[in-house]
Amino acid sequence: MAGYPEGEAMSAATNFTHAIVRAPSASVTDGLRAVDSGTPDPSQFAADHAAYVAALQAAGAEVIALPALEDFPDSVFVEDAALCLPNGAVVMRPGAPSRLGEAAAMAPTLRYVYGQVETVEDGFIEGGDILVTDREILVGLSARTDAMGVAALRAIVEPWGYTVRELATPPDVLHFKTDCGLLDGETVLATERLAATGCFADYRVVPVEPGEEPCANCIRFNGVVLFPAGFPKTAARLRDEGYDLVELPNEQAALIDGGMSCLSLRFTPS
Repeated sequence: MAGYPEGEAMSAATNFTHAIVRAPSASVTDGLRAVDSGTPDPSQFAADHAAYVAALQAAGAEVIALPALEDFPDSVFVEDAALCLPNGAVVMRPGAPSRLGEAAAMAPTLRYVYGQVETVEDGFIEGGDILVTDREILVGLSARTDAMGVAALRAIVEPWGYTVRELATPPDVLHFKTDCGLLDGETVLATERLAATGCFADYRVVPVEPGEEPCANCIRFNGVVLFPAGFPKTAARLRDEGYDLVELPNEQAALIDGGMSCLSLRFTPS
């Protein structure tokens, strides 16, 4: 496992022991997409996914690998189905009707891992709109997450000691985390359009280089940042900042609006 940059404290929001992933299905070719930029190749998607899982394992994750769900083309993007916190897990209520079954399918695995599993029953909310930091849970309203869903999440996690802050995702941005990723307990990689909203006023922001906005969705797992390949300027900036990057292919996932965070649930169970 890679070490931490000098002077950086370990963060509960980026330091994990486990990850849950789900294999991409052959039906991934029918995955939802905001813009049709092409159809994913299932074989290449599977190879890319295997590289992603290997990177998680190399970073120290005990990976729980779930089988593909052919009835749910987007089910490889497990992050939208749940929120995993040290205290317990929360089953989401996805805003895309075709994805509601993914959350139900994830629930048995969460109950196997956690002693406490709650379910959002009102409104809609997806994990891609949720950024957990050491001090709070940021939730961006979007086409997939509404205020009722945020309120339902807040009612679940506030008794666990978490503060939920509701924010607005910029127009035409699918998920809040499409445009950001947590680099450490106090630092966020973010696009200019998201940072300009002021949502990260209390954090240190590393800006994505202009023209490389899709790389904002990265994840910190223990000592490394899993980062989509093909964005050299932002990658160089992060390395200059002292972060250890593992660049991974993401072209297939990107065709159906997926990124690094979408592909796993990362957690340390209590």
